[in-house]
Amino acid sequence: MTSYVLLWALPGGPEMILIILALVLLFGGRKIPELMKGLGQGMKEFKKARNEGDKKSDGDKDEAIDDSSK
Repeated sequence: MTSYVLLWALPGGPEMILIILALVLLFGGRKIPELMKGLGQGMKEFKKARNEGDKKSDGDKDEAIDDSSK
């Protein structure tokens, strides 16, 4: 039931066109590439931090296994 509600809540084609048009009107055509570049860099740093956190937590698990085998 919940998945059907989510499908109706997501914007479709016409809604996405309106959102893009509003962004162009608000920020202008020159600012949008800069905004997208910043968004991409933010996502890249987020993924990097997440991967570093995963590696750290894997190391903690390995240490816990080593400690329990002693």
